[in-house]
Amino acid sequence: MSNLHSLENLTVVVTGANGALGKAVVAAALARGAQVVGVDLRFDAGATAAGERRLECDLTAAGATQTAFATLGEFAVLCNVAGGFAMGEPAYDAGENWDAMFRINVETMRNATRAAVPVFRQRGGGSIVNIGAISAREGQASMGAYCAAKSTVMRLTESLAKELRKHSINVNAVLPSIIDTPRNRADMPDADYSRWVTPASLAEVILFLASPAARDIHGALLPVSGRS
Repeated sequence: MSNLHSLENLTVVVTGANGALGKAVVAAALARGAQVVGVDLRFDAGATAAGERRLECDLTAAGATQTAFATLGEFAVLCNVAGGFAMGEPAYDAGENWDAMFRINVETMRNATRAAVPVFRQRGGGSIVNIGAISAREGQASMGAYCAAKSTVMRLTESLAKELRKHSINVNAVLPSIIDTPRNRADMPDADYSRWVTPASLAEVILFLASPAARDIHGALLPVSGRS
């Protein structure tokens, strides 16, 4: 592994760390030599790995997020993995789904970013990686709330990149297609899972964008589609 791709001696914060993708990002960051702080509302029982710390926090609450992040000290990377997906409601009447999609996809990202940027400015730089969605590059039937929320994440990624690059903070996003998770397999039992993006593969791309190798990449929205 080249030094530019290493995360040795860096602290990486991963939100949504108890989910399938979050766990993969945590494992991949540890493998690159990082110290990792996983943040989520709750965690499954089990021992942490060497170099891993867990922090329980409601990321949809701005005050709680600020308080939690204030305990972390200096860190170099924020991976905003926390999020979720739901479909089925029509765009003209999204109901509770609308608020839920913005709360778990947009507010979690905004709150964590708001807490992280002062840390990065004080240390002279940092990296933020967000999770958009290929499907949100345009509207989709029965996915209006999700597409709107993920599109907001993507536009905020671009805006943040333009604001923060002068502070040596690079902000980028990955745009996955269908991720091969237990939930997605259960929801789509007849699909060809081999064509989907694995959490481990997507984690590799996320951590490339988080690494010093991507220090000159700002505002990228990188599609990660596997063979789907």
